[in-house]
Amino acid sequence: MDYFYAPGRNHLFVPGPVNIPEPVIRAMNRNNEDYRSPAIPAMTKTLLEDVKKIFKTTTGTPFMIPTTGTGAWESALTNTLSPGDRIVSFLIGQFSLLWIDQQQRLKFNVDVVESEWGQGANLDVLAEKLAADRTHTIKAICIVHNETATGVTNNLATVRKLLDHYGHPALLLVDGVSSICALDFRMDEWGVDVALTGSQKALSLPTGIGIVCASPKALEATKTAKSVRVFFDWNDYLKFYKLGTFWPYTPSIQLLYGLRAALDLIFEEGLDNIIERHSRLGKATRLAVEAWGLKNCTQKEEWFSDTVTAVLVPPYIDSSEIVKRGWKRYNLSLGLGLNKVAGKVFRIGHLGNVNELQLLGCLAGVEMILKDVGYPVKLGSGVAAASAYLQNNIPMIPSRI
Repeated sequence: MDYFYAPGRNHLFVPGPVNIPEPVIRAMNRNNEDYRSPAIPAMTKTLLEDVKKIFKTTTGTPFMIPTTGTGAWESALTNTLSPGDRIVSFLIGQFSLLWIDQQQRLKFNVDVVESEWGQGANLDVLAEKLAADRTHTIKAICIVHNETATGVTNNLATVRKLLDHYGHPALLLVDGVSSICALDFRMDEWGVDVALTGSQKALSLPTGIGIVCASPKALEATKTAKSVRVFFDWNDYLKFYKLGTFWPYTPSIQLLYGLRAALDLIFEEGLDNIIERHSRLGKATRLAVEAWGLKNCTQKEEWFSDTVTAVLVPPYIDSSEIVKRGWKRYNLSLGLGLNKVAGKVFRIGHLGNVNELQLLGCLAGVEMILKDVGYPVKLGSGVAAASAYLQNNIPMIPSRI
């Protein structure tokens, strides 16, 4: 039973963890199995091949690690770098801040490029640093593709163009936790060396699998990387890959079956269709925010995220009260403002297993909450703006035509 029961469903619109599809829940409803039996390695082999598709890579090597995005970060860093290595890392919000904190605690020489929260990574500064680094002291560029604290998406293709323009060999490490399988992500085309995501985001699973994908260049870097690593060591995985048993330690059997079901649903809908669906959800949410007379925390259209929208509130309103009221009165879960934007923004997550009508229900709930906390919103204004856009842009469901 829920800790605090409420009739109907909780409307989950935080930017992760997200709604879990019923087929995935059913797939995970099973007993434990011996992971050394023939069945689990056989399924693992297909999973490893299929997760490459969501990264859009044919050359990458995936690792499915029993961890969260934070563990996936550590895996990406410690397998490819040595203490003291110079890395350029962009600080644009809470999650990039946490990753930078981890980089510093792992004793890397972190060259932080900071932007105002609500702005994207300052790629002009990156260009200057690459141009000046003629001896190639920069060993890696670390960037969060989609910063969920502020609703900012960075342009990875431009990062790759800059590296190529200056002929710089630095590794490109990307946090794709809230982007991969929801936003356009092209590992091979953009020359990403390590990409990572978490099962609780666009894959629409419970938390518990950090999926890391490494390019051949990143795998080569492991041979000289001197960072201490044990649990996250890719070499342990690679040994078991060669043996055909795949797991150096015990995986979550239930999550593997859930991942199998989740990938099947993703491929049935089509990855490109999923990206388009998230684009519709993001656009509809932004139209609603505009109709309410509020502003997006993200400062330029080029940075707008299609998986989360951070909404700025007037100074006389504490955004945390919006989140509390949503949960207490309407059974609606919204994202809090974090760190520098605490009390200033609330976040609407629109990623994973969610459709347009679900989003409209969320927007209706937000309107009532805004009215509750004293903001003079016209009820129905945001829903109407979003509905008008969606009614003209939702395609037929392919499987039902």
